[in-house]
Amino acid sequence: MPLSTPLALPNGAVIPNRVAKASMEENMADAGQLPGPALRALYSAWARGGAGLILTGNVMIDGRAMTGPGGVVLERDTPREPFAAWARDARAGGAQVWMQINHPGRQVFAAMKGEAWAPSAVALDLGKHSNLFAQPREMTPAEIAEVVTRFADTARAAEESGFTGVQIHAAHGYLISQFLSPLTNRRTDAWGGSLANRARLLLDVVKAVRAKVSPAFCVSIKLNSADFQRGGFSEDDAKQVLRWLNELPVDLVELSGGSYEAPAMQGRAADGRTLAREAYFLEFAKDLAAVATMPVMTTGGIRRRAVAEQVLASGVAMVGVATALAVRPDLPAAWFAGRETDVPLQTVAWKDKGMAGLAGMALVKRRLRALAAGQGAPRAYSPLFTLIVDQVRTKKLGARYRQWAGR
Repeated sequence: MPLSTPLALPNGAVIPNRVAKASMEENMADAGQLPGPALRALYSAWARGGAGLILTGNVMIDGRAMTGPGGVVLERDTPREPFAAWARDARAGGAQVWMQINHPGRQVFAAMKGEAWAPSAVALDLGKHSNLFAQPREMTPAEIAEVVTRFADTARAAEESGFTGVQIHAAHGYLISQFLSPLTNRRTDAWGGSLANRARLLLDVVKAVRAKVSPAFCVSIKLNSADFQRGGFSEDDAKQVLRWLNELPVDLVELSGGSYEAPAMQGRAADGRTLAREAYFLEFAKDLAAVATMPVMTTGGIRRRAVAEQVLASGVAMVGVATALAVRPDLPAAWFAGRETDVPLQTVAWKDKGMAGLAGMALVKRRLRALAAGQGAPRAYSPLFTLIVDQVRTKKLGARYRQWAGR
């Protein structure tokens, strides 16, 4: 099947082709945690690049809980115009543009001084780097209900702002993923224990979001194919969750994997399994796509047309491309024109895997800022210098965030 083939979704919407710009965390919000000229310029570049679906980076449903100080926040009372301008620029090329909406749960940096809610008070275990993150506390039933409402309110606000859909983030160790995993969810009430209880938050969020938006508005999920941690959320768990999602009006499921503790989304598992060098989760996605009644998408290091075509040939409906589109935003258009166009990605091979992961993310964010500034030609950056610059920038953004949040 050609990559240029349109994809009809269960709700009747159509994605113009099978290549998606997958989510990357930009941390490029303006003052007030709002999208501004930098984010608009970045998404304008992707709008011109040919992807049929553009997924935003994390948009937080609660300004008290952030993945980073430069994150965008959209709550019920947030001004709509900055988001409407962002949506207009991102949709200028005819793509579907979906907002990824998220709550980080326990994955909140301690320096943010935010609310680290979690299903259970289980702190991140990152060895000597564990103290970078806040100590989480177990959520009350009222707080769980509040989170469900916040997801729905943010989805409604996204539709009102001109986005064509949302992606509910239930992967990568964020809050919904924490509820799904028996490693992080040790509750003994209605939200813990059995998989049915651990999946309750995700299913309730989907139902609440769908009830708040129009039928034509797309509702999708980002789900781990596995946590890649021993004793965590497994492939069998993912299959069962997909069966439950089959009963709900879900338009697409993106399959990824990992968390901050086991960053499989960066190509590194923590349970001894070896991931592919490209299309990390394809083998898992093939099995899970056989269970799903809605279209399935997979991401994970894809940068070559031949691999993207292999994904479609395997029965997976959409190909998600992330870091490669930070390097070359017009990669989909190049593929549609028949060019192979490999995109070499810069990696960090430090012994300290935690610091290597932070440096890798800093490299991507630096490239995103360069792209937004119109610096089209990519170049190699010093990982160490980039990490230092990123830490300084994060500290400044953290001070701005704390002032905004009154902390």
